[in-house]
Amino acid sequence: MEKMYFDHAATSPIHPEVIEVIYEAMKNHYGNASSIHNFGRDSRRIVDNARMVFAKSIGAKPGEIIITSGGTESDNTAIIETALKRQPDGKHIITSAVEHHAVLKPMEYLEKLGFEVTYLPVNKRGQVDPMMVEEALRPDTILVSIMYANNEVGTVMDIAKIGAIIEESESTAYFHTDAVQAYGTQKIDVKRDHIDLLSISGHKINGPKGIGFLYVHEDIFLPSFMLGGEQEKKHRAGTEDIPAIAGLQKAVEIMQPQREERQVKYVELRMQLIELLTQADVTFEVNGNSDKQLANVVSLWFKGVPAEQLLMSLDLGGIAVSAGSACTAGSIEPSHVLLAMYGEKSPIIAETIRISFGLGTTSEQISYLAEQVIKISSRLKR
Repeated sequence: MEKMYFDHAATSPIHPEVIEVIYEAMKNHYGNASSIHNFGRDSRRIVDNARMVFAKSIGAKPGEIIITSGGTESDNTAIIETALKRQPDGKHIITSAVEHHAVLKPMEYLEKLGFEVTYLPVNKRGQVDPMMVEEALRPDTILVSIMYANNEVGTVMDIAKIGAIIEESESTAYFHTDAVQAYGTQKIDVKRDHIDLLSISGHKINGPKGIGFLYVHEDIFLPSFMLGGEQEKKHRAGTEDIPAIAGLQKAVEIMQPQREERQVKYVELRMQLIELLTQADVTFEVNGNSDKQLANVVSLWFKGVPAEQLLMSLDLGGIAVSAGSACTAGSIEPSHVLLAMYGEKSPIIAETIRISFGLGTTSEQISYLAEQVIKISSRLKR
């Protein structure tokens, strides 16, 4: 039985070329990048080269990139360190109800410290209305954190408009966006979109786990979230993971020129899946915003079909999908994203699965997936 992976939004397989780069770095580049001897300088060159690649990929400067352990650390650093540093200016923060837990948990932590957080609602397409951001801004607002694209339903937020609103307002709030899910498919430009802080993770783009970066505008200085040495220009303590950094650089170098090509492929796979399901005797709807949507993420509501049972039946057949975000997989708690979109009484909450494409996904696999979903959902509904 061939196993098929349709959960790339949770994490992605490492690209073979990235594995080669990681192995080569582990074998030959083991010096501490903070050391002044030849071995250290060799590792420092890898870090500096990677920083330039990361910066170029989002329209930033190399000095504006802090290398981190991934999206969670980047989000935590951007949110908590901004709040602690800027509390003399105010203690009000704006975010959305559909953020990743790496954003929501720091917000809850800050609320316990006396900060006030405004959680903006979304419409039934999972969209934050930029005008609501404008209305929520106050003289004491120090930070706005709105994700670039949602990890559960794939909705892409109007980041450019939100950034412009904050920039043109009288507010001094920093604008942070969690771009972890969007980085592999969306063309990101931090200057164009007036973004001050941006989080990225390597394992979403066929890079290694445990590596990512945080963009911080050159006019902003955040204290180190990790206490220890003075690595990353005192922004992030800890000896640099050279193999992981080299691997992420390679993943970004592969991703950048192929972005548009992959986007076209994902749109075709998405359309194929929806068309096959439409032709069958299956009652379903697509969640999210068809106008502004990640092409590789498909959130589907199969009416009358328990998502957990559908997921388990597919898994028994060697097919991996998700019933929500990976960070809540296995939990009996309903998806906070779907709750925010549809309300707690909606049957959609318990009848939605997420299918996501990536490296290795083929048209043949989509056909087989559709065939199995149709067969299993019909049986479960009966």
